[in-house]
Amino acid sequence: MSAPVWHGFPPYRPGTRPVSARAYGFDAAYSGVPAWDIGRPQRAFAELADAGEIRGRVLDIGCGTGELSLYLASRGHNVLGVDFAPQAVEQARQKARWRDIPAVFLVWDALRVDDLSMRFDTVTDSALFHCLNDAERDKYVAAVHAVLNPGGHLFVLAAAAPERWGRQPGGVAYSEFTERFDEGWTVAWVRNAPFENRRYPYQHPAYLVKVVRQ
Repeated sequence: MSAPVWHGFPPYRPGTRPVSARAYGFDAAYSGVPAWDIGRPQRAFAELADAGEIRGRVLDIGCGTGELSLYLASRGHNVLGVDFAPQAVEQARQKARWRDIPAVFLVWDALRVDDLSMRFDTVTDSALFHCLNDAERDKYVAAVHAVLNPGGHLFVLAAAAPERWGRQPGGVAYSEFTERFDEGWTVAWVRNAPFENRRYPYQHPAYLVKVVRQ
C-alpha cells in the first residue's frame, strides 16, 4: 500500500527533537517500552471500530507508537497520527512500513492541532486527555473543536479519577466531561471502560467518551 498524501505540514525526519520541554520525558519513555504501549489498540477502540463508530478521515492524537492509527488505517480509514515524542513517531512510521499500512505520522503537539489547517470526521484519543493539566485541557478542547467537521466525533479513553482528585494530570472525574465539553459540543455518552496497561496485573478503571462537535 502507498501512504495517502497529506499537505500543509512539514514531513517528519529522523532525529527530530521533541516539540516542547515536557515532551522530553515522554520521549525518553520510548527508549524502552512504556507501560501504556500494549502492542495493539486498546480494546475499547477496537470495539468502537467494530461497531462502525469510527468514520471518515481520522486524526489520532497522542498516537504513541501508532497501534490505534495502524489498526484504523488497515480498516480503510485515512489516518493521521500525531505525537510530541519523536521516538514514538519514528517507531510508528517503522511499523507502518513493515506492515505495509498507509497511516501517516507526524511529530506535533496535540494542543496545536488547529495549526495543521486540516479537518477530520473523527478524532481519537487513547489515554492523552488524562495526562493534561486543567489549562491544557481547555486548549485541547478548543484545538480539537477547530479540526473536527461539524457533526464529527471525538472519542476519548481516559483513566478515571474520583471527584476529589481535581483537574490535574493522572485521571478525569466523570463530571468533568459534561462541564468541559459544553459550548459547541454534545456529550453523547460516557461509559465505563478498562484502560489496559502492561505494568499492572489489573486494568485501570477508565471512561470511554463520545463527544459530537455541533
